[in-house]
Amino acid sequence: MQHQLVIDDLHARVDGQEILKGLSLTIRPGEIHAMMGPNGSGKSTLANTLMGHPSYEITSGTVTFSGQDLAELEANERAKLGLFLAFQYPTAIPGVTMANFLRLAVSSVRDDGTSESATTPLIPMRDFRRELKEKMKKLGIDESFARRYLNDGFSGGEKKRAEILQLAMLEPKIAILDETDSGLDIDAVRIVGDSVNQLIGPDLGVLVITHYPRLLNHIKPDHVHIILNGRVVESGGWELAEYLEAEGYDAIREKHQSANAEDLASNGQQ
Repeated sequence: MQHQLVIDDLHARVDGQEILKGLSLTIRPGEIHAMMGPNGSGKSTLANTLMGHPSYEITSGTVTFSGQDLAELEANERAKLGLFLAFQYPTAIPGVTMANFLRLAVSSVRDDGTSESATTPLIPMRDFRRELKEKMKKLGIDESFARRYLNDGFSGGEKKRAEILQLAMLEPKIAILDETDSGLDIDAVRIVGDSVNQLIGPDLGVLVITHYPRLLNHIKPDHVHIILNGRVVESGGWELAEYLEAEGYDAIREKHQSANAEDLASNGQQ
């Protein structure tokens, strides 16, 4: 299927330590997947590996998007192909307004490479302003937000809304939301969730990476996956998130430790 993201038996390491240990997942257009796991389970490693962070190395397995091998593409090429990552901790850039940053980012992603210019040709200001105004109105963001310096002095909620505005403007095929609810209060989580819901449609696949189920009360996933020790150990629907909310990660750990022990014992008897 066009634009599907296929992760097959992915192994990846950072600083010489293997973090992902055989993770498999397929995300299709229009699907919302939630990847849940405790701290250190490999959630953010997955996000950074998918987007091509230079510190993260794929050691085996494959990741393909729209039929292309992501391991062969630089981070900017992955973005042009239609991948988007909303960062857990967005960086502040004093002196660069949201509007100027977004115009350059949108122009870069939409550049077809036919221009002979040494720099990325910018989309016409009139067209950009019209589109930005429409997207901000849709998300309920005041127009003055675009004149502020990117993430400079932003509250936690404002940083996350800035990420969602980037998502709206860039119009990717697959959006990866890495711990988007991190550091937010209940009201801010609701606002972010409502904003993401405004953008969800049949052409956008979403991977919500989170530690807590609370964001999923606002962004309802079609599929829920639990990651432990670099592997997806369980997959299901909304009921899996409800189970996790009620029982916690310890119950999942105990369940799979017991299963592993039984497998080892069985193999030892053969």
